[in-house]
Amino acid sequence: LTARNQVARLAAHCRIYAPVYKQVTLTALIARLGGESSSGVDAGQIAFDSLLDAWKHYIANENDGRGVVLVGHSQGASILRRLMQQEIDGNDVLRGRLVSALLLGTTVAVPVGADVGGDFANIPLCRDAGETGCVISYASFLDSAPPPEDGFFGRASTGVAACTNPANLAGGRGTLRPYFESDRSGGPFNERAFVRIVEEPWVEGQEITTPWVTLPDFVEAECVVRDGASYLEITVLTGPADPRTGDIGGEVPLPSFGLHIIDANLGMGDFVEIIGQQAEAYNSN
Repeated sequence: LTARNQVARLAAHCRIYAPVYKQVTLTALIARLGGESSSGVDAGQIAFDSLLDAWKHYIANENDGRGVVLVGHSQGASILRRLMQQEIDGNDVLRGRLVSALLLGTTVAVPVGADVGGDFANIPLCRDAGETGCVISYASFLDSAPPPEDGFFGRASTGVAACTNPANLAGGRGTLRPYFESDRSGGPFNERAFVRIVEEPWVEGQEITTPWVTLPDFVEAECVVRDGASYLEITVLTGPADPRTGDIGGEVPLPSFGLHIIDANLGMGDFVEIIGQQAEAYNSN
């Protein structure tokens, strides 16, 4: 499910490797966010070691010197950030193979007003689709539901949380090209009541028979800094006479999560185009 939502469409430009690693379970994550004490097992370290093993196996047996695009969301993005710090940021050879990294739904810290520094000493934020060796990162929130003061997404302990708008990497507003699942029931997330079910269809009076749906000029995005949080603000561009829904879903019962469930879906069409341009630039060099 995760690979289908977050990386499958990138197969237009990439050979996909999606390692199955020992993640912290959803139950444990919810307990941790609720302030419950851990069992004494360092689940985060176990998850990191598992992914690190996968990365080292890939580099030794599968990479063959090719450029790589790293994609992670939420817990996966946090682990990838640590892996990049440990294995790539200070390694000239591996850093030279980095086409880009999509670290979505997590915090990548940068100094205020800067695109490099903070979590990475040598890897900057992407500010042009032809730029390589850089990072795209954001946490998304509806314009009507910004991050709460006690939230953790969009906030960094030092500096500021990076926000790169895939619809306008240079900065400013832009119209996203999202790809959403046609099924609005919440899928397996609904089994744990972890996502809000949306009853209304994507388009009133129109049956959608494909597994994915995209709507033109539907969602606008802009990186904003407000009340101490740096995040991707999402505006749905529908009006009273528009047959398209104004409810894009993606929320979970915790307000601090924002549109966490659909972070990747919101920018997927843009990612495909950006990575295509990055791959062309990388190969030309």
